[in-house]
Amino acid sequence: MGSQKYAVNQHLIEALLNWVKTGEIAIPEIQRPFVWDASKVRDLMDSLYQGYPVGYIIAWRNPTVRLKDGTLAEGKKILIDGQQRVTALQAAIAGQQVINKDYKKIRIRIAFHPIREEFEVANPAIDKDRTWFSDIGPIVSGEVKTHNIAKQYLERNPDVEEDTVYERLDRLTDIIKKQIGLIELAPDLDIETVTEIFIRINSKGVVLSQADFVMSKIAANEEHQGNTLRKAIDYFCHLAVAPEFHAHIEENDQEFANTGYYSAMRWLKNENDDIYDPSYSDMLRVAFTSRFNRGRLADLVGLLSGRNFETRTYEKDIEEQSFSLLSEGVKEFMNETHFTRFVMIIRGAGFVDAGMIRSQGALNFGYILYLKLKRDLGNEPKIESWVQRWFVLSVLTQRYSGSAESQFDRDIKNIDDRAFEEFISEVEAASLGDAFWDARLIQDLNTSSTNHPAFKVYLAAQARNGDRGFLSKDISVRDMLIHHGDIHHVFPKNYLKKIGLPRRKYNQLANFVYLQQEVNIKIGDRAPSDYIATAFEQCETQAPVFGAIIDRVQIERNLRLNCLPVDLLEYELDNYEKFLSNRRAAMAKKIRDYYFSL
Repeated sequence: MGSQKYAVNQHLIEALLNWVKTGEIAIPEIQRPFVWDASKVRDLMDSLYQGYPVGYIIAWRNPTVRLKDGTLAEGKKILIDGQQRVTALQAAIAGQQVINKDYKKIRIRIAFHPIREEFEVANPAIDKDRTWFSDIGPIVSGEVKTHNIAKQYLERNPDVEEDTVYERLDRLTDIIKKQIGLIELAPDLDIETVTEIFIRINSKGVVLSQADFVMSKIAANEEHQGNTLRKAIDYFCHLAVAPEFHAHIEENDQEFANTGYYSAMRWLKNENDDIYDPSYSDMLRVAFTSRFNRGRLADLVGLLSGRNFETRTYEKDIEEQSFSLLSEGVKEFMNETHFTRFVMIIRGAGFVDAGMIRSQGALNFGYILYLKLKRDLGNEPKIESWVQRWFVLSVLTQRYSGSAESQFDRDIKNIDDRAFEEFISEVEAASLGDAFWDARLIQDLNTSSTNHPAFKVYLAAQARNGDRGFLSKDISVRDMLIHHGDIHHVFPKNYLKKIGLPRRKYNQLANFVYLQQEVNIKIGDRAPSDYIATAFEQCETQAPVFGAIIDRVQIERNLRLNCLPVDLLEYELDNYEKFLSNRRAAMAKKIRDYYFSL
C-alpha cells in the first residue's frame, strides 16, 4: 500500500489569512490578474455568512532543503489551487488591492445590509445609503470595534431594533472564524502525482499544467526575487501581444520598470510582428531547455526546489544555481537581437504569416536551437540555415506533435553531445530519406485540410522562391499570404459538384492555388481546359482575359511554378484523378528542392 500522499485539515479563515501575511503560505498567483468579478467575491462572503461550505484549497509543501552549513530549512507551503478564493478573502476582509484583467490595481469593497442580511458590491448609491455598511473589511478584520459601528448605525437609523443590529454584526464578524479545508500535499511527491491529485480533487475538471507549477514555484521564492522573474515572464508575453501595455507597467509598476528585466523587454513597445507570440509556457520551455539541456518541465520544478537527481536530496546550492540559470535563460529569450533575428530566420524560410505556423513546438524548439547554437558557436554563418532546416524538418515530420516534452529532452541532449551538423545529418537520413519524399509526403498531400503541415510548407516554399500567384503577372504568393488572399480551385468547385463529386474530392489540396479574386470571379465555373486554353490564346491575341500574362513562355513558367501541367489534355475532366496525382508529386518535389535549398 502506498504512503499517505496528502493531509486534509480544516483551518480558521483567520489563521489562513495570517499564514499568507507571514509568508507561511505563498500565493504565487497574486501578481497575476484576479479573474473573478466582484460579484463572486460578494457571493463568497454571503456563503461564509450563511455557513455554507466554500470548498478546499490545495497547497504543496516545498521540500526541506539542506543549507550550506548542513542545517535543514523547512519548506513553505505553495498554494496551487484556491488562489482566487484566498485573494477574494484578502480583498474583502484585509482590504488588499487586487490586479484586474487590465493589470490595474483596484480595491473591491463588499457592502452589508444588516436588516436584510444582504451583501452587495459597494457603489456610490450604497455609499450614500445610510442602511448599508459600505465596507465589511474593517468590521470583519476587527480594525473597528463592532460596538462603535453599531452605535453609529443606530444613530443613522433610529427606527431599527438595537438587538438585531448587534446580532447581525456578530454573525458578520464570525466570518473570520469560519473554516476552510486545506489539502496539504506531501513534499516528496513528484509533479505527475501532484497533477493527478489536483485533477481528481478539482471538480471543475481544470488541468493544472506543468508550466503553472513552475510559475508557482518561481513566484513563491522571495529569496531569489522569484516574483520579479515571474512578472518578467508574464509581462513579456503580454507585451508581445499588446505593445501598448508598456504604458501600464511604467505607470503602475515602477518597481518592476526599474529592473533589468524591463530594460530587456522595452523594445517590444514598438514591435507588432505576430509570427511568434509566446505564452508563459512557451517562454519557460525555451529558457529552460536552452539553458539546462533538459526538456521536461517537471525537472525544472525539482531543480527550483534544489533537487539533486543523483542523491535524491534537496540542496540550497542547486536551488540558487537553478534560479540564476533560469533568470539568464529568460533574459536571453527576451533579448531584442536574439528574438527579432530568430523571427527573421523563420520569415526568411517563407513562413511570412502567423497562420502558416501550426506547430508551436517546432517554433519553440527552433528558438531553443538558435539560442544554444548562438551561445556555443557565436557568429557561425551556418546557424541561420541550420535553424531553418530544423524548423521545416520538424514541421514536415510533425516531430513535436505527440509527446513533445520527451522529444525536446532527447533532441537537446543529442545536440549537447555532438556537433549539430552531424546530428541533423543523422536525423535527415532517418526521417527524410527517399521513402519520405517519394511516398509519405505525397500521401500527406492527399487530403482536403488546408491546415496540414505539408501544405503550409509548400506555401512557404512558394513564398521563399518569390513565386507569382496562379495566372498572376505581378502579385506573388508571398503577398497573398501576408494580406490573407484567397485560395481557389483549379478545377472549380461548382464545376465538379455538378458532376456529383463529393466534397473531399473537389476540396483536395492538389486542387488548390493562390489566385487573385478578380481572376477567380472571371473564371467562375468554367472547365479548366476551357479557361487555360483561353489563357494560352491571350498570348497570341495580346488581349488579356484571365490575368495579365500575355507571353507564352511566362504563362508556362507560371504554371510550372504552381506545380501545374502545361499540357491542356491534363485539364480534361476525365483526367482529374491523374491531375491530382501528378500535382501532388510535383508539390512534393517542390518542397524537397526548397528544403535542400535552405
